[in-house]
Amino acid sequence: MGLYTEEHEIFRRTFRKFMENEIKPHLDEWEKQAIVPRWFFKKMGEQGYLAPWIDEKYGGVGVTFEYSAIILKEISKYDVGLGTIIGVHSDIVPPYIAHYGTEEQKEKWLEGACTGDIVYAIAMTEPNTGSDVQAISATAVKKGNSYVINGTKTFISNGINAGLVVVAAKTDPKAGHKGISLFVVEDGTPGFIKSRKLDKVGIHNNDTAELVFEDCEIPAENLLGEEGKGFYYLMKGLQQERLTVALSAQGAAERMLDEAIQYAKSRKAFGQPIGNLQFNNFRLADMATEVTLGSVFLEKCLEDHVAGKDVVTEISMAKYWVCEMANRIAYQSMQLHGGYGYMEEYPIARYFRDIRGHSIFAGTSEIMKLIIGRKLMQD
Repeated sequence: MGLYTEEHEIFRRTFRKFMENEIKPHLDEWEKQAIVPRWFFKKMGEQGYLAPWIDEKYGGVGVTFEYSAIILKEISKYDVGLGTIIGVHSDIVPPYIAHYGTEEQKEKWLEGACTGDIVYAIAMTEPNTGSDVQAISATAVKKGNSYVINGTKTFISNGINAGLVVVAAKTDPKAGHKGISLFVVEDGTPGFIKSRKLDKVGIHNNDTAELVFEDCEIPAENLLGEEGKGFYYLMKGLQQERLTVALSAQGAAERMLDEAIQYAKSRKAFGQPIGNLQFNNFRLADMATEVTLGSVFLEKCLEDHVAGKDVVTEISMAKYWVCEMANRIAYQSMQLHGGYGYMEEYPIARYFRDIRGHSIFAGTSEIMKLIIGRKLMQD
């Protein structure tokens, strides 16, 4: 039967119409502005497309994660940057509050995630700390009924638009990973500085920022969960985070394959469509096979994830392989387009540069291999 029902497919078609009518006309403008406007989040929220898994009690739709998966894949077929933006806002950051927040915290912040009134971001990475999360140097010192945060975070998706940031900081710098805690910092808090928007190779409309915390004092009740449990929370959250990245990459790969097929049918050389030339015909066959394999494996990972299974190893495989596959599809599709593939007027040019980041963020391909390899040696 498969994971998706007719109800899912109706939702998919409805979301595609929304993207085509409401969002697609603005993509070039947002690319040039290097940021999406806040009304994008509001428009998505009005339709129930933001964090739809959140319980109705807190303003969500209360559906299962398959609906988020549909949104992530379909939106990435229109624009890779938007897939990253929505993945972070809807499916990576809010779960920390939903899973570890107090009732007061859930009531205060989750509804804004659903409506788009609050844009979400997460601040783990630092200028000198990437994959090695336990080596972060940002600190949070208890001061009466407050915490004072100091440190710098970088490569923060949605950083400029963010109304709420979940920040990883050390409450006990001597305790290694056991000294990391999570805090909610709201936009406008004194000492919370959005210092600069970073200039990236691709996904330009995804504002990526450097954030600075200078004696940033927040209420003690902004601690998320327990002190010293932040590293554990982050590791638990990475399964879904990496799944969202893989889903976005899969959506992009499907779009790039479609672009390659359409171009191969319309472009002629030596008196025939270039797709009929044996080398290009074989190229398309290889691309279609890889894209299909990614889709089937991802659907199995998604099914197990929704069922609550621990599939960290399998999702690490998916995140590594699907993202690298999407990069191969980008290369082959651009190559098939020839000179036109290098022109900005053709969608493949943007996809070629946008998809590169997927093999890096949420854990590089090398980190994914390390996780997989260690698991193999433990079994």
